[in-house]
Amino acid sequence: MALNKTEVEARLKEMSGWKRDDDEIEKKFQFDDFAGAMAFVNGVADAATAADHHPDITIKFNKVKLTLSTHSEGGVTEKDFALAQQIDAMIPEAPAESDVPA
Repeated sequence: MALNKTEVEARLKEMSGWKRDDDEIEKKFQFDDFAGAMAFVNGVADAATAADHHPDITIKFNKVKLTLSTHSEGGVTEKDFALAQQIDAMIPEAPAESDVPA
């Protein structure tokens, strides 16, 4: 079941770098180079396949944007937060793009 906006916002306060965008949550990551970004994306793909839950992924050289939503439920669910936590645990050394100095 999709979480309401209040529930989503409360859960996001527990997580670093994730933001709500309408009926989705998203996070941007920045890496040293393209190879680092692709290694991260491949790890995300493995975790997503194991969870049978697949994010939208945008790659721009060394920047990756992940967007999570449970389309069949019409919004963000616990399944999205579970995958987001797995993703964050995979690469704690990779800062969110918003945390990276310009």
